[in-house]
Amino acid sequence: MGQKLLSNYNSKSYNLLPMLTETLNYDLPPELIAQQPAEKRSSSRLLVFDRKTQVISDKRFEDITQYLKPGDCLVLNDTKVLPARFFAKRQTGAKLEGLFIEQRPEGLWQVMLKNSRKLKLNERFHLIGKDKKPFCDATAVEKNDSGQWLINVLSDIATEEVLGKIGFPPLPPYIKRDDDGEKANEDLGRYQTVYAKNDGAVAAPTAGMHFTDELIAKLKQMGIKFAYVTLHVGAGTFKPVTAVNLDDHDMHSERYSLDDENAAIINECIDNGSRIIAVGTTSVRTLETIAKNRKVQAESGSTRLFIKPGFKFNVVDTMITNFHLPKSTLIALVGAFAGMDEIMGIYKHAIENKYRFYSYGDSMIIL
Repeated sequence: MGQKLLSNYNSKSYNLLPMLTETLNYDLPPELIAQQPAEKRSSSRLLVFDRKTQVISDKRFEDITQYLKPGDCLVLNDTKVLPARFFAKRQTGAKLEGLFIEQRPEGLWQVMLKNSRKLKLNERFHLIGKDKKPFCDATAVEKNDSGQWLINVLSDIATEEVLGKIGFPPLPPYIKRDDDGEKANEDLGRYQTVYAKNDGAVAAPTAGMHFTDELIAKLKQMGIKFAYVTLHVGAGTFKPVTAVNLDDHDMHSERYSLDDENAAIINECIDNGSRIIAVGTTSVRTLETIAKNRKVQAESGSTRLFIKPGFKFNVVDTMITNFHLPKSTLIALVGAFAGMDEIMGIYKHAIENKYRFYSYGDSMIIL
């Protein structure tokens, strides 16, 4: 039995322009930040919100079959998370912690480096393997305006292989991990969707992590269609909005692609009047970036699309998503889809009912 959303929620008006970033804020007890994934992916909890009836229901993710029907099209992000977190040591013995962002055309790595205040240009340092021994050296080439570094990795093997030797899962900072290699191997399996295919993300599209191979097979047997986009999630996804007014936020850029085959699947479902169900905010951003006149087209590029309250959705009918950080662009996106009053009421319900939050946490479907 569901619960009517606004019956016990003191609604405010969130439609004033300009919109204050504080609107996206809420208080979360720290113990609700999930430090481990659910034992079984599909056993995580699922909050169901029906926008028409304003009713909330509390389910398990495997119950999602109750809310999907033949012809529906699930759109999933098949990006694959790189083992992008690494450790390094200066010649002085000082430790560095890094996050690989991307490889530049000239071969340099663009990285974020913790504890790098004393690092000097052209300084040589060691990249440490998962066995805690030096793997290869690198030199600090340039520090850019955003505080990120360009480094030259002194190895003849490919970047993916180097990361395979030195890299840990790039878990967000609210999930506490050290350089424990055994725990890292567990996280490498779970901080990833079962359908991950295309290397390039430094953060997981977490809404998709609740799907199992068995659940996907069951949904296909039900007549649910599957289409895949690729959006390589960047570190900017966790960046809080610091501007007072939401409109003043500088949105981060992420690379995306949609091929002809998957564009055709999505457009056929649209023509048939079926629902387009985006799995995760990354799938939403990709679809709405390339949407034109209620259709999508195959293309690749970079998107800085900032979806916030007032945005008109062209393609997405239903959304599956996790619970997001306060004052983040992601909570602005779900607020644009469900309504900010409604989202703040949903989050209040989730906190009162002790849902698990963020990347390893529970999920919701907004119908």
